[in-house]
Amino acid sequence: MKRSLVATLFAVVTLIAGLFGSAVAHAAKKPKDIRRATVQVSEFGHVPDGTTIHLYTLTNAKGTVAKIMTYGATVTELWVADRTGRKRDIVFGFDSLDGYRGPQPYFGAIVGRYGNRIAKGHFTLDGTQYTLATNNGPNALHGGIKGFDKVVWQAQPVDVEHAAAVKFTYHSADGEEGYPGNLDVSVTYTLTDDNELKLDYTATTDKATVLNVTNHSYFNLAGADSGTVLDQVMYLNADNYTPVDSTLITTGEIAPVAGTAFDFRKPMAIGARLNAPELKEVGGYDINYVVNGEAGKMRLAARAEDPKSGRTMEVWTTQPGIQFYIAIGLDGSIKGKHGAAYPKYGAFCLETQHYPDSPNHPNFPSTVLRPGQTYSQQTVFKFSAK
Repeated sequence: MKRSLVATLFAVVTLIAGLFGSAVAHAAKKPKDIRRATVQVSEFGHVPDGTTIHLYTLTNAKGTVAKIMTYGATVTELWVADRTGRKRDIVFGFDSLDGYRGPQPYFGAIVGRYGNRIAKGHFTLDGTQYTLATNNGPNALHGGIKGFDKVVWQAQPVDVEHAAAVKFTYHSADGEEGYPGNLDVSVTYTLTDDNELKLDYTATTDKATVLNVTNHSYFNLAGADSGTVLDQVMYLNADNYTPVDSTLITTGEIAPVAGTAFDFRKPMAIGARLNAPELKEVGGYDINYVVNGEAGKMRLAARAEDPKSGRTMEVWTTQPGIQFYIAIGLDGSIKGKHGAAYPKYGAFCLETQHYPDSPNHPNFPSTVLRPGQTYSQQTVFKFSAK
């Protein structure tokens, strides 16, 4: 009897020990640190009326970080790894809100209602002429004096699997900056675990209006304080571009890039043809390209690479065009993050968009949004390292 009891107890103890050992072994196989994409919010200052500006920090499972604030729905920082795993902030911006509220060329902001230029600040829609502020020589630029880049957006984190996301919304009242219609617009930033920063744009209106919304980030793939981008390599998936006049307004022509300094169908250093005759008047690239493929469908628009760090960025979009700009308006006088001076050619912009001045060119894809319709566009920035 005693032997039977002892045997039973021994068996039970052995079973428990086996189960415990198995659990310990299983736990040992699990990664010690399983990262999850996260969204954190903090204060980034206040505008004069006392409204708090919030900064949303999106971090994916690989440690890539994007920071976006509610003032202008602006990307303030973007930390991306190079081929060795070292992360650098690759976008221009400022350490504090004051820098963004002062004179500066739309660093990281959402611009609208109409990104890019409208000739002489006029367009006609359904027989009515609308007058906009002319804030870029004789033309209207990026939505006017107080466009989407200078307003406070509402923000709300969005639950997305394997990603961190925040949705920014803004109500633009009828007549704001001269544009018709009450417009409700949203931009959702999603940082995926695959190192993609997705921008999803939507909008509705109660009156016919024109709309062209884009992000105006300035990129330097070597790091935001790393000199010029002239040695960085650019590829643009575009057989055609829209030529401009001396005020950078499109002529209405759609012209082939073949045989011009605008041809980036084969990857080439950004500064390789900077002395070409067609670039001398402007001083560099500030031009809209017609993205190959069907507008409205996602396709590759551009690819940029920094040979030294290996950082590579692809731009995919549903938009019909993309503006390639190489910071020709900078001269080192603007001091950005950590006191860095932002020089001429210190960054490039790849603004996915409809063509400039489309409301005045019936041959261009339409930018008209009417009641009952939903504006919907997507752009994706994909990051990797070679």
